[in-house]
Amino acid sequence: MLHNYQSRDELVAFLKQKSIEVRKKIIQLVVTAGGGHVGGGLSMTEILLTMYWHILDIDPKNPKKPDRDRLILSKGHGGIGICPVLADVGYYEESLMNDFNQYMSPFGMHPDMNKVPGIDMSTGSLGHGLSVCVGLANGARLKNEKWRTFCILGDGECNEGSVWEAAMSAAHYKLGNVTAIIDRNRLMIDGPTAEIMSIEPLEDKWKAFGFDTKVINGHDYNELLDTFENLPGPDSDKPVCVICNTTKGRGVSFMENEVKWHYGGLDEESEKQAVSDIEKLSL
Repeated sequence: MLHNYQSRDELVAFLKQKSIEVRKKIIQLVVTAGGGHVGGGLSMTEILLTMYWHILDIDPKNPKKPDRDRLILSKGHGGIGICPVLADVGYYEESLMNDFNQYMSPFGMHPDMNKVPGIDMSTGSLGHGLSVCVGLANGARLKNEKWRTFCILGDGECNEGSVWEAAMSAAHYKLGNVTAIIDRNRLMIDGPTAEIMSIEPLEDKWKAFGFDTKVINGHDYNELLDTFENLPGPDSDKPVCVICNTTKGRGVSFMENEVKWHYGGLDEESEKQAVSDIEKLSL
């Protein structure tokens, strides 16, 4: 918990303002890089801000703190969304991203744990993050340590069989210190998830695999806070899955629910429109 706000209302107001700032930074990074996975970066802004500012036991000044909570961005193409949040909470200066995805920059489209402080796993090839979370959580259990592991997955990523192998393992080993978070924006690179490879009934699937499963609005800070503040203790014997219903391209009128903005670039006019939309965003 990195903030100093005493009341829920103050915290929510603080996080809402951060949502605007981070989304504007995502747009700036898309322009700097000449393109980016902007739609999925914008869909998980509230999730990431909730986790890094309020839920995770971390110390940005000591990124490798042994007893820190771990968060793995399994949908690694969302790097353009997580890197501004890590800068915001103090892992590094925002100016270090001025050459985002350029030659010799430590910041690529898929964040590198060896180059970017705060990144707990280098990801990009989909379907592996939850398996690593299970391994980390099992290691914590064997050492009788109390830190948690969190994994953010894309809903399209849930087409990967390795996700379900990891889910079986988490339930089998009774890893209540594992929380899977699904960015459920219903779009993947080739189209709607329902058309490319339906994953419904998603909630029932996670329940059947042994997870304590919740479905929430991934843009509503009160729902996010209520859910993550009240997770069972890390010694519980049932892993958790939080399905966060989100909007791809959230906050930018011409990007919202548009599959073509899975990855895209911005000219000067569209950049101005995106920033204007974000500044008017009501959360």
